[in-house]
Amino acid sequence: MNYLIAVLSDRIQVEGAYSALEEAKFAMGEVAILGKGYKTADEYGLIDPANEAWKQMRLMMVWLVPFGFIAGFGFNAVTGLDTFPWAGAGGNQIIGGLLGAGSGAMGAFFVGGGAGAAFGSGDALSYRNRLEAGKYLLVVRGSDAEIRLATPIIRRFRPENIQGYTAPPANV
Repeated sequence: MNYLIAVLSDRIQVEGAYSALEEAKFAMGEVAILGKGYKTADEYGLIDPANEAWKQMRLMMVWLVPFGFIAGFGFNAVTGLDTFPWAGAGGNQIIGGLLGAGSGAMGAFFVGGGAGAAFGSGDALSYRNRLEAGKYLLVVRGSDAEIRLATPIIRRFRPENIQGYTAPPANV
């Protein structure tokens, strides 16, 4: 399935583009307007990349933090490092375990997508930011040929941005 997403600055523009697509006999069930007074990003299914990244990060932490603790504890026990003489042998092993757990948490953060969530990334975030700024999105879903027909119709309304996407095939 292909998508065409256009960012339009005001309601009049987006309604004009929607009407032009309607006059061109597009299947209006496949055309959606996102913005104030219309569907929200969540209602349409535009995922929030930050939420997905935090979910992935938490899932990785479930395994990496305990594994890191065990690895850090075990490493200190095997090597007999006396990094903190005041803590004694058992204390050094626990500190080693805590440092290993911290390393596991850091690994989950960076590999799980926490950096992208914290600092922002992806087109979905850009579209969400534009919706929050009061802009409107016009989304057309259809075949390659339908998207090629919709593009010049929407371009007449001078969108701020127009982008085409191809959805990955669903795993069956």
